[in-house]
Amino acid sequence: MLFGAAIFFTQHSIGAIELAGALEERGFESLWAPEHSHIPASRKTPYPGGGELPKEYYDVMDPFVTLSAAAAVTKTLKVATGICLVQQRDVIQTAKLVASIDEVSGGRFLFGIGGGWNQDEMENHGTIFETRFQRVRESIEAMKEIWTKDQAEYHGEIVKFDPIFAWPKPVQKPHPPIIVGGGWPQGARRAIRYGDGWLPIISADGLAKILPQYHAMAKEAGRDLSSVPITAWHGKFDPDAIKRFQDLGVVRVVTTLPPARADKVLPILDHCAEMIAKTG
Repeated sequence: MLFGAAIFFTQHSIGAIELAGALEERGFESLWAPEHSHIPASRKTPYPGGGELPKEYYDVMDPFVTLSAAAAVTKTLKVATGICLVQQRDVIQTAKLVASIDEVSGGRFLFGIGGGWNQDEMENHGTIFETRFQRVRESIEAMKEIWTKDQAEYHGEIVKFDPIFAWPKPVQKPHPPIIVGGGWPQGARRAIRYGDGWLPIISADGLAKILPQYHAMAKEAGRDLSSVPITAWHGKFDPDAIKRFQDLGVVRVVTTLPPARADKVLPILDHCAEMIAKTG
């Protein structure tokens, strides 16, 4: 099993360079960085976690910047968006960002994506909340054209452009893995439709209940399960849960680190490293 760690990089947290090195030294496979371009003062949609929106959502840095810094000081650690809000990004520019970070990392980028939850944030970017998932799908389809063709064009209902030339092309072929975040069943359907993996926030018990349906969904779509593996976003590093995830065929577990300084984060990593070593 592979192990990832996610963190909101802020001006008040451990830095990307220090954390990346610490993760690689301790046997982690990947570093995941979320994004929010901003947080509007208004709030049409509540925070999914309940209660007040944590301060790190306001403070978080751009993931492509922090992950590029992380990639520059590591050799094996993969860097991942967790998640990139593609529905509120320019498609052509984002395709270039993805290809560029895949190039500078030597093919170590994982493109975690999702549809987001903050309606006000999306609308400030000109995104229509009700059609955000259609925009995500069209954006990914369009980016695949850009990454794989010398002359690309795309004509969807929302995303559209005439033939263009855009380089660089990604190191990974045909493109970096697209790991689609989202719950059951809609997130799973989207992952099977246009992704290379599914990233739910889920418990081992919850996954066990829906796993047979996920298998059936993939089979019905003509997808081999190895082409849409599950990455479980599980929060705390729980050895019992990790064992259950491993038995269920999960390929990767991502734990969430607090957006704190090194003196608080590094002891957590040391504890996680002990469990990683025991897992083998």
